[in-house]
Amino acid sequence: MAMMRLSTASSDGKANLHQGAVGVGIDIVTGKAISAVQFDRVVKEHPDTQKKLSLLHIPHWKEMLELAAGAYDMTNLGYLGVDIVLGKTRGPMLLELNARPGLAIQIANDIGLSDRLKKVDEVVDEHLSIKERIEFSLKNFGG
Repeated sequence: MAMMRLSTASSDGKANLHQGAVGVGIDIVTGKAISAVQFDRVVKEHPDTQKKLSLLHIPHWKEMLELAAGAYDMTNLGYLGVDIVLGKTRGPMLLELNARPGLAIQIANDIGLSDRLKKVDEVVDEHLSIKERIEFSLKNFGG
């Protein structure tokens, strides 16, 4: 699953969901917004700018998928959170890896994680390459 966190005035400029940031669920295939929440409630627009969140499209999406899929090789963790930032000139950059990521990504995407994790468990022992992991995700988890 993928999610973008957007800071707001009520989150004091921080991207923490519990402080009032907006969590935008991102379609794994297209990199486009599929739903958004603030304080666990569906929102259609950013509360400060009134920009429609449905128009959000993440640039460099393929590179971000490659970074995220490669994080497994670095950690060997089956479930992890990969935080990526997008620099103006350098593009996608790995910020941090989380062994215990929050589960709010389910709310932002308006779908549970359990069935997806079961599907991944079916192939986890196959030692897929980064490219194969991405292809698996695009095939099985696209919006």
